Amino acid sequence: MSRAAGPRRRPASRPNVLVICVDQWRGDALSAAGHPVVKTPHLDELAGQGTRFSRAYSATPTCVPARVAMFTGQSQERHGRTGYRDGVPFHLAHPVTMQSTLREAGYQTQAVGKMHVYPERSRCGFDDVRLHDGFLHFGRRYGGRHLEAHDDYLRWLRRQPEVGAGGDYFDDGVGCNSMVAIPWNRPEHLHPTNWVVQETLDFLDRRDPTAPFFAWVSFHRPHAPFNPPQWAFDQYWHGPRVQPPVGDWIGEFEEFRRDGYHQTVMGRLDPESHHRAMSGYYGNISHIDLQINRLMEGLADHELFEETSIVFVSDHGEMMGDHDMYRKSVGYEGSAHVPFVVRPAPAFFPDVPRGQVVDDVTELRDLMPTVLEMAGVEVPATVDGRSLLPHVRGERPGWRSEIHGEHTHFEQSLQWVTDGRRKYLWASARGVEQFFDLETDPHELHDLSTDPSRAAEVADWRARLVGYLEGREEGFVADGELVTGRPVRTEASWVSELAVR
Repeated sequence: MSRAAGPRRRPASRPNVLVICVDQWRGDALSAAGHPVVKTPHLDELAGQGTRFSRAYSATPTCVPARVAMFTGQSQERHGRTGYRDGVPFHLAHPVTMQSTLREAGYQTQAVGKMHVYPERSRCGFDDVRLHDGFLHFGRRYGGRHLEAHDDYLRWLRRQPEVGAGGDYFDDGVGCNSMVAIPWNRPEHLHPTNWVVQETLDFLDRRDPTAPFFAWVSFHRPHAPFNPPQWAFDQYWHGPRVQPPVGDWIGEFEEFRRDGYHQTVMGRLDPESHHRAMSGYYGNISHIDLQINRLMEGLADHELFEETSIVFVSDHGEMMGDHDMYRKSVGYEGSAHVPFVVRPAPAFFPDVPRGQVVDDVTELRDLMPTVLEMAGVEVPATVDGRSLLPHVRGERPGWRSEIHGEHTHFEQSLQWVTDGRRKYLWASARGVEQFFDLETDPHELHDLSTDPSRAAEVADWRARLVGYLEGREEGFVADGELVTGRPVRTEASWVSELAVR
């Protein structure tokens, strides 16, 4: 059916904006991007109505720093978060956000789902938050186990007659960083993915019709637990068994290997366990894709589909066995490459091209200025990301030549620079260098850092990284050269000081 609504009411004066954020969704895991296994028909439809950015990255690819980048429009050089650390008061470190700026401009701002900030109930500029951050490991370990205070989904779940007051979404025992995968063991409408959409539809019912809205619709999945509904799990469990790519360089991090461990970050699972994990992960993706269709139809039912700009993005990817790695935090494509789709509201942007694929390198810091420009709101001076709206209009503006990414992982700082076509990586503990030609080797199978024919190119990319790290407090550069073995941090010193207040 066509979702376009007839002119039955007075049109809005400014577009609504809906950002769909998913957690741990690989950049290649869209059938529109040519993935050989996963199917995402409804996201493919959305991409066909807008612009898909094929070389989008998360510069700090774990939940906490990536969400700081999205909420603030800042690179890690500016927001100071270079690794995963809970417990840093968000409102002290990052007072200006995408949502606070929109709120000040007259938007009604609503968040549903995952925030991953501290304190957990911080609104960060939203008028209201319906919260479900997932397993709540920080809250479970250090929050006095007042889980319902930190989780609106859990409070709702315990009110359902099928569950009862003592129930928990952890009843099946599937962990939030485990590769163990099983189908969801309750009725599908109780799944947190469905809850996020239902809460968003409820917001559409009760929103203020005199103001435009900004909705942050944030799914915890496809992040583990890998427990999609049975139908979603089965379509991949009974599908082809695809072996992950393994590069000729994987011995570089051998000291961190834990083969067969269900929460491994470096290690190999047996073929059946890997296939189960992949089935659960891709099953989560297909489940979200179908619920996104439910959300789009809900917008149409409220006659808002044409007046709402929609963005789809992930905070980071999932290695899913690539190069014997799982989870995230590394600069390789499975972890750092993310999906990014922008579909502007047709009622406000009637002449923009549809179905474009843009291959300029983009990053999560670009989300905030893009959203603000679509809303007609001035971008604060604190932002160093750039709006993607000129690309969406079919223009080709002067653009950045590359992005710098990093994350503290494997007990060191993993640094990388890429333009989406070449990628240079440097690991600080022993100075391990890698260089990949992504155009000819998109799966990063062959490290070219010691290839004599690429020596000048590698030196150029090394110099680019030196430029980003010059003057850093860790001392990664001295006399124009990279320095190995330096102590590393998960955040800049000024952020660390805020964490102890």
